[in-house]
Amino acid sequence: MKKSLSILAATAVLATPAVAEDLNVVGSWSGLPLHKQYEAPFWGTTLPAASNGSLNVALTTHDQMGLGVGDIYRLLGEGVYDVAMTVADYAVADAPELEGLDVPLLALTAADAQAMVDAARPMVEDIYNARFNSHVLAIAPYPPQVVFCNKPIAGLSDLAGLKIRASGRMTAKFLEALGAEGINVSFSEVPGALQKGVVDCAVTGAGSGYSAGWWEVSTHLLTLPLGGWDSVVTAINLDKWNSLDAATQELMTSQIATEFEAPAWASAQDALTNDVACLTGNGTCPSGDSRSMVLVDVSDADFAKAREILETEVLPDWAARAGAEWTARWNDSVGKVVGVTIAAN
Repeated sequence: MKKSLSILAATAVLATPAVAEDLNVVGSWSGLPLHKQYEAPFWGTTLPAASNGSLNVALTTHDQMGLGVGDIYRLLGEGVYDVAMTVADYAVADAPELEGLDVPLLALTAADAQAMVDAARPMVEDIYNARFNSHVLAIAPYPPQVVFCNKPIAGLSDLAGLKIRASGRMTAKFLEALGAEGINVSFSEVPGALQKGVVDCAVTGAGSGYSAGWWEVSTHLLTLPLGGWDSVVTAINLDKWNSLDAATQELMTSQIATEFEAPAWASAQDALTNDVACLTGNGTCPSGDSRSMVLVDVSDADFAKAREILETEVLPDWAARAGAEWTARWNDSVGKVVGVTIAAN
């Protein structure tokens, strides 16, 4: 009898989770669809449930905390919180090589964008490990970064001479090469800037612009993806990651891939179509009331001109800042997927 009780007691100990892990998680923009539809459900419900109580998550977002977007991964590396996610372009001041993750105008579909991200992922993992003392858990997309203008435009050439809020360093360089003036304005300040004429146009995802009410202060929508897909990287502090047992690491890795990353990618293409419909009234809007922005068609000539600027000016500029090693790695990975090679300087 005593032996049976001992066996039962041992079994109960084995079935009980190890000491519960507390995770302080900082999500991306709280008001945007990626957080509301995918981040919050995953961290708030899905992962804790899958862990059977061994992972306790406290979730907030960087805008709710009042964090500067350029500080998010830096603070993650210092262990201020355990997990963080935001647009990779926000971190390029600390890691210029990271710009190679989300190059504009190379991916016109979600499938192409995912192929680029998959190719770049080994580079991105090394960058986060070395630059931000963190381990990459996931890379998910915002929809393509398109152009909202509060000026009448009919095509790409009409952006020349305008003041435009860019969504990243490469986009700013592209706009400069096009003859526009890149203006640094935070996402939350864009509606006021458009209304007051501080900027004539601004680049962001179509869904983000719809959710944030940019249609109230802009009239024309150019859907050429001048800002890429604004990849959002989810990373965990490396010291925290290394402190987790192998089973917990495997659980987090598999769950975030199947329950967060995959659904976010699966909805990305339809999201663009739906968001454009919501902004312009061209189609059915599943998110609310349709608006009446003017949809500016992208011509073959516009796209050809944009790709020429990208390949002859923007990518070489990045390569000079990132260095020969990262340029070679990009050519051998992302470049092979998209059919672009950056010439050595």
